[in-house]
Amino acid sequence: MWWIPGGTFRMGSDRHYPEEAPVHRVAVDGFWMDESPVTNRQFRRFVQATGYRTLAEIPPDSKTYPGALPHMLFAGSVVFVPLRGPVDLRHHGQWWTFLKGANWRHPYGPGSSLKGLDDHPVVHVAFQDAEAYANWAGRALPTEAEWEFAARGGLDGAEFAWGDAFAPGGRLMANTWQGEFPYLNTADSSFRRTTPVGTFPPNGYGLVDMIGNVWELTADWFAPRQAANAPKACCIPENPRGGREVDSLDPRTPQSPIPRKVLKGGSHLCAPNYCRRYRPAARHPQPVDTSMSHVGFRTIIRERTEP
Repeated sequence: MWWIPGGTFRMGSDRHYPEEAPVHRVAVDGFWMDESPVTNRQFRRFVQATGYRTLAEIPPDSKTYPGALPHMLFAGSVVFVPLRGPVDLRHHGQWWTFLKGANWRHPYGPGSSLKGLDDHPVVHVAFQDAEAYANWAGRALPTEAEWEFAARGGLDGAEFAWGDAFAPGGRLMANTWQGEFPYLNTADSSFRRTTPVGTFPPNGYGLVDMIGNVWELTADWFAPRQAANAPKACCIPENPRGGREVDSLDPRTPQSPIPRKVLKGGSHLCAPNYCRRYRPAARHPQPVDTSMSHVGFRTIIRERTEP
């Protein structure tokens, strides 16, 4: 873990997606943060010590999903499936499938394993799984403000975690999609899914993979817009928390009132032509009942005493 000194910074962005706006000033106290997302090796130790089963390994309760057909209530998780050609990017269901048997042990489905993936970020973890790991480790999940402050690495207002150029001098700084999403990835074959943590350079605070590789869960409920600036400079919010749980519900799916948490950092599926969210200010909602092949997490400790 690395010590993040805390301070005041400009959170959000006015130049990209509406949920990132408006830019506003907030302050966070110092905290320790995991150098990288939690890896499969680390998560395995937790499971071996506790016997924990992730949400993706447990068949859904029919009471939670009234009206669902019995054959649809199976243990599984959401997996990305690349397509063979261009599609309408407004319909993301074309490249996602809820796959029976997919979970953190089998990241690409029941025929896959973690062989060679010990140092890759653990995926197919829902919010309750990340929280359970954090509690076991004596840690916590970061708030959105803590996460974004840490991701910026001391570069307040910069577009990316390393500066204002996406690929300075032609050098790739994070594991993101190269080419045309969701069918043409021109990256080397070893970079088309998750990569070992630390494959790319750390930011100014020594943290790796804050951008790309996997989205990271935070403790905050999602709100469709950021808070406004405090009316007076003296009243900058300190250690702010996100919106209310009730406000995180997706208004487009009133028949399925599932609360949503804030994801940060983008993933290996973020591309210039789709989901340009490989930036510290970027954010996205994640239903608490859903795990996916490109979502992970990291933890923090808020005490000053070194872990």
